[in-house]
Amino acid sequence: MQISKGHANFMLLIAAMIWGAGYIFSKLATNANMQAGMINAIRGFIYAGLAFIFFHKAILKMTRLDLRTGLTAGFINFLGYQFQTWGLRFTTPSNNAFLTAIYVVIIPVIIWVIYKRRPEAKSYPAIIIAIIGMGFLTNVVQNGFTLHIGDLLTLISAFFYALQIVYFGMRTTSTSPFALSFMLGITQGGFGLVWSLIFEHASYSAINWQAGLWPVVVLGILSSFGAQTLQILGQRFTDPTPAGLILMTESMFGSIFSVVLGFEPFTTHLLLGGVLIIIAILIMQLDFSRFQSVK
Repeated sequence: MQISKGHANFMLLIAAMIWGAGYIFSKLATNANMQAGMINAIRGFIYAGLAFIFFHKAILKMTRLDLRTGLTAGFINFLGYQFQTWGLRFTTPSNNAFLTAIYVVIIPVIIWVIYKRRPEAKSYPAIIIAIIGMGFLTNVVQNGFTLHIGDLLTLISAFFYALQIVYFGMRTTSTSPFALSFMLGITQGGFGLVWSLIFEHASYSAINWQAGLWPVVVLGILSSFGAQTLQILGQRFTDPTPAGLILMTESMFGSIFSVVLGFEPFTTHLLLGGVLIIIAILIMQLDFSRFQSVK
């Protein structure tokens, strides 16, 4: 399978749109008193089940490299989600969203330190513009930023999200994307279940299963199986830094869907933040060397 970089980036954009819509379903699940570990467990096993149904031929031919890579990627992915959700309990949603987006800054640093690859010069202004855009999008610019213990937990989650994106882009190109998709589901479900049984069992009686189960099923089908598979395929054919900027639009799409569905009002800060993030992505997509060669 060979995909152009443009098509790969478009796949990542679709994944970000799906994850943006997923905020609504995650909110419905948490409103039903379902905690992060249980949500992870259910959506992860749904993910793995669907992956096996559609990709069982490739999965049954899984190699040791596929297994090892899938376990590593899945564990990194799980830690990012758990720390982000844990941090949200102790900080504001705007701080949580803003600090999670810091992973776009961490990605080129990880690539530089581990793989000795300097980021492209255009990465620096693009990242700065994107972070400013997130500041407007999450209202941190208007409401100010205050430090909570949850902010430290969210920064830890941002590191794991950055590590996941780099790992997908640099280490999974030699593995089967369909076997990797299955392994991500199994690890998400397995680690989520263990976490839930250890830390969340006391809250089971408070869960409104009728209200909380169907949103998690939607998350398992769309956000996990659909979007994560698109991420795995897309990142095989593009670079980690632009991939991070594109995936960061998840928050922008989450705000858009929230406005469209009436959960929050439309504001000029939302518009300005979205425009700045789009500008940052366009900067990463443009080949400025062509303009320099034109005299």
